[in-house]
Amino acid sequence: MYYKKASAQAGKLKSKEKVTILAVETSCDETSAAVVVNGRTVLSNVVASQIEVHKRFGGVVPEVASRNHIMCINNVVDEAIVKAGIKLNDIDAIAVTYGAGLVGALLVGVSTAKAFAYALGVPLIAVNHIKAHIAANYVEHSGLKPPFICLVVSGGHTAIVKVTSPTHFELLGQTQDDAIGECYDKVARVLGLGYPGGPIIERTAAGGAGDIVFVRQDSFGKSCDTSFSGLKTAVINYINSKRQAGAELDMANICASFQAAACNGLIEKTVKAAKDYGLKTICLAGGVAANKYLRNGLAERAAKEGIEVLAPTMAMCTDNAAMIGALGYFNLLAGVGISELSLKAEPNIELK
Repeated sequence: MYYKKASAQAGKLKSKEKVTILAVETSCDETSAAVVVNGRTVLSNVVASQIEVHKRFGGVVPEVASRNHIMCINNVVDEAIVKAGIKLNDIDAIAVTYGAGLVGALLVGVSTAKAFAYALGVPLIAVNHIKAHIAANYVEHSGLKPPFICLVVSGGHTAIVKVTSPTHFELLGQTQDDAIGECYDKVARVLGLGYPGGPIIERTAAGGAGDIVFVRQDSFGKSCDTSFSGLKTAVINYINSKRQAGAELDMANICASFQAAACNGLIEKTVKAAKDYGLKTICLAGGVAANKYLRNGLAERAAKEGIEVLAPTMAMCTDNAAMIGALGYFNLLAGVGISELSLKAEPNIELK
């Protein structure tokens, strides 16, 4: 009964001038809720981060993350509604991350979203977390329209995609092993720098010569596919060999050299993809999109080819519900993801 009514209501919302969506995101270690209008206007975006909780473990502990989501989800949603200056009956639909992510963490958000959708009698919209990172660019850049190339870089994904519409893209290439964010974390851990590895390595790399050659060849050549496992292993072997020899580690140079090796290949492949498809816009998406070396390097390289690079602000690069609300709206318009209350958490959604 709920799904029949919600589907009919979703159809009517497509022609509504102002669609207000309450969005929920709990895929990993941020609990977030946001209120988004028409996919581009953010009335509120509340994020409760667990980074300090997980630092002691050197990475995210799934059970700890799930319990923390449970403790704060209600307060985060309440705060998002209050900050947006709306009432519950102003909400037209609920959007929620159902994957990819940690299954226990996802379940907290999915269960919360189901409860609100049922209580308010509004459509429940399932959102792919990785596609939502791409949609963060629609919030930040009001005039952005497909097609464009997007470099998706995060702790779990590294991919180059051709975006053909807000809800569809063509996967041009992706990592065949570790994601770039995962590689940053592992190298930082071996160096004893702490967690999360991305921002720590970026800071440590400042002033480093960047002249250490860890990997001499890209095994994927002109393909858009990438690999980070070999780079990670080469850096770890270099560190271990120096320590065994009793040599002092030049932390800045190691970090600068690793960062250049990790980012420069991605920059070249992304620009090449844009040129191959005759596209003049490249977007960045995902947590590693906050890395200034990658942002600046991609912008400088693309500018030489007359290509514009757009990236979300730092706050919109990390996990947040505003991007979920943005993609939720576009899903609604396309008739994608309108879900029953039996919606399940899907930790391993393929990027396709």
